[in-house]
Amino acid sequence: MSQTYAIPDLHGRLDLLELATSRIAGHAGSQRARVVTLGDYVDRGPDSRGVIEFLMQWRFPNLQLVALKGNHEAMMWEACNNLVEAEWWLENGGKETLLSYGLGTSPGSLQGVIPPHHLEWIASRPSFFADKKRVFVHAGVDPRLPLDQQNERTLLWKRYPKGSESRHRGRHVVHGHHANQSGPITSRDKTNLDTMAWKTGRLVVGVFADESPGGAVEFLEVSGRPL
Repeated sequence: MSQTYAIPDLHGRLDLLELATSRIAGHAGSQRARVVTLGDYVDRGPDSRGVIEFLMQWRFPNLQLVALKGNHEAMMWEACNNLVEAEWWLENGGKETLLSYGLGTSPGSLQGVIPPHHLEWIASRPSFFADKKRVFVHAGVDPRLPLDQQNERTLLWKRYPKGSESRHRGRHVVHGHHANQSGPITSRDKTNLDTMAWKTGRLVVGVFADESPGGAVEFLEVSGRPL
């Protein structure tokens, strides 16, 4: 690979995912490249099911997909397996996800309401991806611990304090999760790509040169209807 494209939090915006992948495919041309999606495919927006199915049926042979898990996928999976109170997920965007599956927003038990292969796909998502120069993660990493000793809650839920500088053992950290409508937010150590795209209709993709350290060499921006 020579370039990696990072797509942040989508939250049910299939329209923005389709625009972004079309833009990436045109940008990469015939070259092989990697696409890392940073999680939070579900909840809040109108078509969570469509986003999951698009990623499960990935149709770009020269673009290697690495689809990471976000905290909203974790909530969804736990709620649908009766490991947490269903209302916790439903109040955090899960109602919109159920609607995208053609279901009511108060189904009683959630067991069996989401296709099992969708839940299996969610469960199999990795919590981070690392190459020689960068760590890609939904939320953040603990700089004190090796990657293989990270707590999944940190990877999926961490919020960096404002102004904090914290790369991971020489690697630049690329993340989403911490929404900022004026993003992307870039620094020497980190790139936060989450622009609250589900609401703003503005999605920013980071383009990273695999052999060069640091942040993005370019940003690709796509726009859709704000909600």
